[in-house]
Amino acid sequence: MIDPLRPVDGPPPGGFGAFALWALQGSLPVIGMAAFVSLLTGVAEVAAAFVIGAVIDRASAAGPEVFFREHLWLVIGAGLFFALLRPALVSLGALFSSLAIAPGLLPMVLIRLHRHTLGQALTFFDNDFAGRLAQKQMQTANAATSVVNETCNALIFGLASVVGAVAMMGGIGWALAAVLLAWVLAYAMLIRWFLPRIRTRAKARAAARAALSGQVVDTLSNMATVKLFAHSTREEEAATRAVHAFRRTALAFGRLAGAFRLLLMFLAGLLPVMLVGAVLWLWAQGAATAGDIAVAGMISTRLAQMSGWISFTAMEIFSNIGEIEDGIRTLAPAHTITDRPGATDPGRVRGAIAFEHVTFRYGRGSSEGGGGLEDFSLAIAPGEKVALVGRSGAGKSTALALMLRLYEIEHGRITLDGQDIAALTQDGLRRQIAMVRQDTSMFNRSALDNILYGDPDAGPEAARRAAGLADADHFIHDLRDPSGRAGYDAFLGERGVKLSGGQRQRIALARAILKDAPVLVLDEATSALDSETEASVQRALEGLMEGRTVIAIAHRLSTIAHMDRIVVMEDGRIAEQGSHAELLAQGGLYAGYWARQSGGFIGLESAEAAAE
Repeated sequence: MIDPLRPVDGPPPGGFGAFALWALQGSLPVIGMAAFVSLLTGVAEVAAAFVIGAVIDRASAAGPEVFFREHLWLVIGAGLFFALLRPALVSLGALFSSLAIAPGLLPMVLIRLHRHTLGQALTFFDNDFAGRLAQKQMQTANAATSVVNETCNALIFGLASVVGAVAMMGGIGWALAAVLLAWVLAYAMLIRWFLPRIRTRAKARAAARAALSGQVVDTLSNMATVKLFAHSTREEEAATRAVHAFRRTALAFGRLAGAFRLLLMFLAGLLPVMLVGAVLWLWAQGAATAGDIAVAGMISTRLAQMSGWISFTAMEIFSNIGEIEDGIRTLAPAHTITDRPGATDPGRVRGAIAFEHVTFRYGRGSSEGGGGLEDFSLAIAPGEKVALVGRSGAGKSTALALMLRLYEIEHGRITLDGQDIAALTQDGLRRQIAMVRQDTSMFNRSALDNILYGDPDAGPEAARRAAGLADADHFIHDLRDPSGRAGYDAFLGERGVKLSGGQRQRIALARAILKDAPVLVLDEATSALDSETEASVQRALEGLMEGRTVIAIAHRLSTIAHMDRIVVMEDGRIAEQGSHAELLAQGGLYAGYWARQSGGFIGLESAEAAAE
């Protein structure tokens, strides 16, 4: 009844009410039906006491000799009510909860949050833990589902029961209705005071839980580094601090919840005393019947029991609202990089790239500090092979990130085949560029799936050919995973942990080969390869670069000496450019790098010339 993949309009709003409407859009008719069934079930709960009271009054008045003869249909009706109608309503409510709301809402809210998160800029993920973001998505979807389920199952049911009980007590005598209303008012005041505070503490508890989860996931994701630096104790201490922070918030929540339950149980115990005492007083005055006493007794004990259940449910609802608000704060920020209205897909491009007076300072507002570009202009012709070299912070990686629109340019513009990349769709732009990075990550999927990420429609044979060109086919055949999968079907582990750095880069090269984009970007693409493998991959790269625009970053200058043009960057600007031979003849920065190389890297003996 609920389509979990139904699209939703716009990004998630920041306020709880607006967010709830956004998250539940498309499911409200089903929620309304579930709520209506719950309302009928609440009315039936009060009607049960009315039916019992009517039977008792008729039995008292008629006596055993004629009761069944005169009131047979009342007995049959009561039997059908308790045996069929009431169980049917309860079962229908349970079916809505277990077959519609629970399996429909959770994946729907989760996929909507995930879809929005996927559209965030790279800096959004750089500034948070992957584990924490995943926890927030699941936590928020779970909480939203619980709020809807418990509102339908408990709050609406309870409200219908209370309204019906007040009406029934009023039918017996206004004093009984007044007693019940006074109790309901005290109950409402207790709820009003406690639940907002519970909501606030639940929000703090949710944030501390997510921080603890993020800390643990961050440690586990970097386990090799932890082991190599012998910092297990340090990581345990960091986790311990996060545990203590979570424990403090959990205890604060628990103390408040404990006080709430204590007062609630005291109030629940008062209701039968007050209501039954009042109806007995009326009975003594001749203003109530034995059936009225039974009705008051059943309703008061049932409401007393229900008040605890409903209050605990309300506490859970407010706790979940607190968790949802905590999730909104993390997951709902607007996208910082978006497609302009009317943005177009460029289609297959020739590969002409131009940086026109581009300035980008990572929001610092000044040119001081590492990284960034300052009035950077560079034109690259279709099919030209250009290398970017320079010290760390010179701006090489920044230029590539801006070209891919991973950040928004602060001044100037970048064009692709004469089109401003800001006027193109992000996906359309990135489909024209294949990139192999120094830090290559893999999905915990099969080797075949990781290669096919370059072109999911290419098929297994094309993926194997690409792997052969990237010198990866031979080691892929030797892969085995703990589940018994082998070769191209073997899973690579989280972030490709089962592979060496060189193997990961060769699979990344195969992925880029398969993508077949007109622009190829290489960011230290062969840095993790041994000399023999590098020579093989370099040959594959030469074939891949043929007919494509290529931009390469490399600190091993021997790998870029054959490029058409080498651009030397310094402090976000172009300091020198020309061919390898021309730059050596100039005797400038590039010539100095070449002269100082040790092991083929720029300035290994100098800290200031460390690799970017």
